[in-house]
Amino acid sequence: MTAAPTAICGVLGGGGQTLKPMLNAMAAYGSETSVVQADGLGMGFASNAANAPAFAIDRAAGLACVADTRLDDRGALCDALAVPHPQRASLTDSELVLRAFVRWGETAPAHLLGDYAFAVWDENRRTLFCARDHAGARPLYYAEPGTGDGGCFVFASTVAGVLATPGVSQEFDEAALAGQLSSARPDRRSRTCYRAVRRVPAGHCLIVAPAAKGSSGVRLRTVRHWRPEEVPAAPPASDDDYGEQFLHLFERAVQDRLPGGPVGVHLSGGLDSSGIAVHAARALRSEGLPPPPAFTWLPTPSDPPLDPAHAAEYARVDAVCRQEGLRLFHCGPEPEDVLNVLRLDSTLPGADVAFAEPVVVRRAKDAGVRVMLAGGGGDDCASYRGYGHWQGLLLGGRWRALAAEYGAEGRAAWRLLAGTTLPLIHPALPLLANRWRRGRSLAERWFIAPAFAKRAKPLTLPLARETSVRRAQLRLVQAGRFEFQEQQRAFGIRAGIDYRFPLLDRRLLEFALSLPPEQFSRPAANRWIMRHALRHSLPSAVCWNPIKGEPARVTALMHTIAAALPEIRQRIERRTPSRAPYVDIPALLAQMQQNPLGTASHFMPARAALAFLDF
Repeated sequence: MTAAPTAICGVLGGGGQTLKPMLNAMAAYGSETSVVQADGLGMGFASNAANAPAFAIDRAAGLACVADTRLDDRGALCDALAVPHPQRASLTDSELVLRAFVRWGETAPAHLLGDYAFAVWDENRRTLFCARDHAGARPLYYAEPGTGDGGCFVFASTVAGVLATPGVSQEFDEAALAGQLSSARPDRRSRTCYRAVRRVPAGHCLIVAPAAKGSSGVRLRTVRHWRPEEVPAAPPASDDDYGEQFLHLFERAVQDRLPGGPVGVHLSGGLDSSGIAVHAARALRSEGLPPPPAFTWLPTPSDPPLDPAHAAEYARVDAVCRQEGLRLFHCGPEPEDVLNVLRLDSTLPGADVAFAEPVVVRRAKDAGVRVMLAGGGGDDCASYRGYGHWQGLLLGGRWRALAAEYGAEGRAAWRLLAGTTLPLIHPALPLLANRWRRGRSLAERWFIAPAFAKRAKPLTLPLARETSVRRAQLRLVQAGRFEFQEQQRAFGIRAGIDYRFPLLDRRLLEFALSLPPEQFSRPAANRWIMRHALRHSLPSAVCWNPIKGEPARVTALMHTIAAALPEIRQRIERRTPSRAPYVDIPALLAQMQQNPLGTASHFMPARAALAFLDF
């Protein structure tokens, strides 16, 4: 098993000599590097763990594999591969990946569970096979032929690694960049903000083969290996039966992500992170190990006492810690953390920056943590809130059930009915209605330079009608929303901390996708399946808390951001950023001068612009 974050890279057609700048560009992963070379191919990795098991070679089959991998359910995989029991403990995950490729060829990823990005070189077929896990937990980027040194094919774990290859263009992909700067729905599935750099989409394979006879270069073929839309519906069952199945898969997902510790846990006091923290603590205790330290983005509580809503947020975190005996670290960011996060490598996808994460990493490293469990991704599937259910009830003629849902909401029925019907008329209507209510146009909200906005058509995800829970879940799962993992993992890499996300376990995701809509939405109790499954393990105030927001954390964060804005503004004014032609700098500076931050969502446009600027 890969014991630490590992970066992989390779060059096909350019020789191993170009690997050195790629490895240097990924030095944050560690100084332990290794390279293998074959005729026309070089592959390498970087890690902060000596002898990291990233390579596997089968000379008899003419195969070589480099992998950033953490596999689940190794026993079942070894059974399928007929691995003798005495050999199983010593086999690395990379060696298992290679054996799976020998056994199943290009369909091997369908048989693998866990987090992985790998490349297998087939010397006999002169073919390179690259793959990413279903949720994209491990990144994998590449440069298209013709953009590298002599038209070679280049792949790496980071955008910076690909860009470091001599000859790879540094030009921006203006459509992708415009989408990032001007929309809350940028399409991040395969394109990046760089013209030459592409991402292997989550749940896909990329096959790089020689060009057709008589042609030069290589040809690329992308194939999906995970098809969540093909997950069959679960057989009818009672709430308790569904809950038991969910709990079994949830506990397994947490358990499988514990090896390689010591382990730490994120803890917001919400349903997802609290469930992971509780079951991680119990799993560790069952092995005779101490419970994990917990790290919350909440700052240290203030004195005098907080207002009731803020106090309740702290109380939920404390309830989990008291119940499981967790040591709690408060990790509220300081203005300097905001400044440093915004100045991080902007080759990371998107601008969904987590300002408190550097504080988490510092304190986790001091506490000896090597593995961090986080609750990201649950909202999109396993603990989904049930959007699309009301539309399904309306279209299915189940109006009495819809009325019961409305009655439990305690809000004006006409507003609820409008929220149900507008997306069915056109998916853009709720967005337009919200803009009208706020009195803001798109141009006023986003800080994209006017001249750039005129020439670049933003690359954004298409809007879709959410006519059912399943359709809405599938749209979220397939939209590249899980790329946030890369951003959080990037903070832990320098400290050798591996971030893992139990709620993105493939077995758990597929089970959630199979459930009937009522398991996610009940009158006055959305996210039902998660609440019901964890009702005996979570404090009641956490399990049945109807409020999703985090007012204490967000309020403190917005004050911290406001304190950082003067320094950010001064830096931009002192030295015009080289990327300024893409951003409406005067409007951005005016916003920071006036400081009308309001809520975190109001800050999103400025955040996107600041995360892109090199100031």
